[in-house]
Amino acid sequence: MKRLFNRITTPPSTEALRAWFSTTPGRELLAMEQASLECLLAECFGYYLLQVGCLGLQLDPLRMSRIKSQVVLVPKGEDAFGNQCVVGDPQHLPVASDSIDTVLLPHTLDFSRNPHQLLREVERVLIPEGHVIIVGFNPWSLWGIWRLLRMRGKQVPWCGHFISAWRVHDWLSLLGFEIKAEQGVMFRPPLRHERMMQRLGFLERIGGRFWSPMSGAYVILAVKRVSRLTPIKPAWKLRPRRIRGSMAEPTANNIRHTRSSE
Repeated sequence: MKRLFNRITTPPSTEALRAWFSTTPGRELLAMEQASLECLLAECFGYYLLQVGCLGLQLDPLRMSRIKSQVVLVPKGEDAFGNQCVVGDPQHLPVASDSIDTVLLPHTLDFSRNPHQLLREVERVLIPEGHVIIVGFNPWSLWGIWRLLRMRGKQVPWCGHFISAWRVHDWLSLLGFEIKAEQGVMFRPPLRHERMMQRLGFLERIGGRFWSPMSGAYVILAVKRVSRLTPIKPAWKLRPRRIRGSMAEPTANNIRHTRSSE
């Protein structure tokens, strides 16, 4: 697994990723992912939404979000394409801790040099009970098989990590997240023939019912859980003994001693 992650020394350019998302399989996948994201984003509330990386998802699903303040972070060396974009390092997000309500990662982990470090940064910037939405390629699918056949090349998107959903679950659990929802999308193979992709549309209906874990991609919604320990005050209190007058009250030991001496 370490070899797999070390294969990506330099993430592919945004232009190369956008070019692939304009192909027939890319457009089909993008449309299905956007439909899934619109449903999940409806469950996220707050003031600030941060999207790390743009890839093929250029703010389209964010229009359906109820969160008005939206920022897209693009890696260093990439050109910002709007007023809502900032340039920074995804491994060290230039964002204050506990300040973001929702973070969106559209295939960001797939092309990250250190995906676990990126998730740690997401956990840091999210507020308690904040949400993260992760979109990723599924290695245990027809798309994963396609990737194995083209693994030696550096073509997009087959040069990515393709991290399985169960591994993402494990990472999120270690960071204190709880999985709230998950959807599998795209059960058709990544064919470039548009008519063939349309004819295989019935696989989407069948796959969603019978072999959801075999989808080409997945969308995960998780919430950051933070345990709140409330100290419980004792019900009793120590009251200082009051001394009346100038003489101290005798204790029980003194009384027994006096009687025995008599």
